[in-house]
Amino acid sequence: MTTTMIGRTSAVADAKNGGEPQVQLATKARVAMKILRVFVAIILLVGASLSSRAAYLHVKADLASLLIHRAWDARALRGEVRPPWPWADTHPIARLQIPRLAYDEIVLEDANSRTLAFGPGRLLSSAAPGESGNIVLAGHRTSWFKPLEGIKLGDTVELQWFDARTHRLIQRSYSVQEINVVSPEDVGLLTPTLDDALTLITCYPFNYSAHSPQRYVIRATPDAKATAANM
Repeated sequence: MTTTMIGRTSAVADAKNGGEPQVQLATKARVAMKILRVFVAIILLVGASLSSRAAYLHVKADLASLLIHRAWDARALRGEVRPPWPWADTHPIARLQIPRLAYDEIVLEDANSRTLAFGPGRLLSSAAPGESGNIVLAGHRTSWFKPLEGIKLGDTVELQWFDARTHRLIQRSYSVQEINVVSPEDVGLLTPTLDDALTLITCYPFNYSAHSPQRYVIRATPDAKATAANM
């Protein structure tokens, strides 16, 4: 009688589970648990790898910044043209500051892709600091020139450079006169000018999307009051 009742109970349980024996269900549960554990382990390993890479990139960026500032100090104090590291194909040429935005970055020579990974760079087709004409500086919208999103007309922009003729550090103040959003084909503000100017350019809009169909161009001219005071 007891055996009959147990058999009926198992049959009822199996019927409720689609006719599948409880042993098979238990086996499937164990397999599913193992798969879940493996999946969680993979997720943890991937997360640790990404965290390690992020930490490495952060340390690398901090070290590069330190070396760039040391190279700039050698330029500003002694006029040395020193690459920040032996294999670098660039060197610091100026210091760019926007006081209201608490912006302070070292400008590197040649705005190519390698240089722009470490700071804003000068377009070689433009005037160099200390030369007459239009100085054009470029930077990434997600890093070096991200703060330009907050710039306003009338803001003061300061540029420092070492003057090889007088062997001293020169600082010039500019005032922002134009803020333009243009197409990549519109290079009117990047062309050489007879009058002195400072032009800053980055991609637009200011977000982390891969799509940047426009350019954000800031044109600043020498501050008349500062120029008169330095004469």
